[in-house]
Amino acid sequence: MPHKSELTSIFDSTPDTQMYEYKITLEKIQGELSQYGLTSNQSKVFIYLGKYGAKTAPEVCKALKLPRTETYHLLSALQNKGIVSATFQHPIQFTALPLNKAIWILVNSEKERLKSLEHMEKGLSELWDNIPTFDSSHEEVEEKFQMLQGSNQIQSKITEMTDNFKDEFLILGSEKDYIKLYHGEFLESFVKSKQKFRLLSSCSEKTTYIFDNLERKNIKKLNNEIQNNLCFILKDNSELLFFTKNANSSEPYAMWTNSKSMVYSMKLLFESLWVESKNIHL
Repeated sequence: MPHKSELTSIFDSTPDTQMYEYKITLEKIQGELSQYGLTSNQSKVFIYLGKYGAKTAPEVCKALKLPRTETYHLLSALQNKGIVSATFQHPIQFTALPLNKAIWILVNSEKERLKSLEHMEKGLSELWDNIPTFDSSHEEVEEKFQMLQGSNQIQSKITEMTDNFKDEFLILGSEKDYIKLYHGEFLESFVKSKQKFRLLSSCSEKTTYIFDNLERKNIKKLNNEIQNNLCFILKDNSELLFFTKNANSSEPYAMWTNSKSMVYSMKLLFESLWVESKNIHL
């Protein structure tokens, strides 16, 4: 059994020690915990308490070589997040929740925060509308471009586009692209939709199940000669979301624009491919 002082050196281990392998793993965990809203030092304290059991603030401070005041702030923040608890004994000892419970608490806390922000929208909009617009110009709408990186940003933009389309929604994508849209429940928005939509896909017979609840007359299969790295979405002949890196990439990238020339060009491409494509049969 390693000596207690050797265990606490895991965060400071060097490549020439046996503990270095664990240090690399801990750094990966720290990076993942940042996705749940923890800072680097908050993650460090949580990991330390989770792996070495209940500790006092001075013990945490000494083991992790953190400033005394910062250590108390970190422990307080982790308690406020609900993933570290403190005893009533003296001196006070701090204990971390099991990782799975901690993640559950952090995720649900974020869900509640988002719900709260959503409920604030109406009141905030009313306050906004109370202030008059001082821009007296009535120029034509500017053409804009927006670069989007990662699934969350792209999914948010797609949802925004589907929430208020009036004329027709067009999608062209590969099999992998449509599988992602299906599992993200995006295609559900077209099941009861009264607006027009048309889908062009390179899906094989094995994956046509993703269209089971949709009107098949609105779906066609792309020619096999069309490359699988082409994916774009058109809304109302006014907006275009073009994937520069699609589902085949580890992290998707896309460009949104309301450029009339680009929208028109991609609409021509879609219509041309639609005519050449075959219907997907039941």
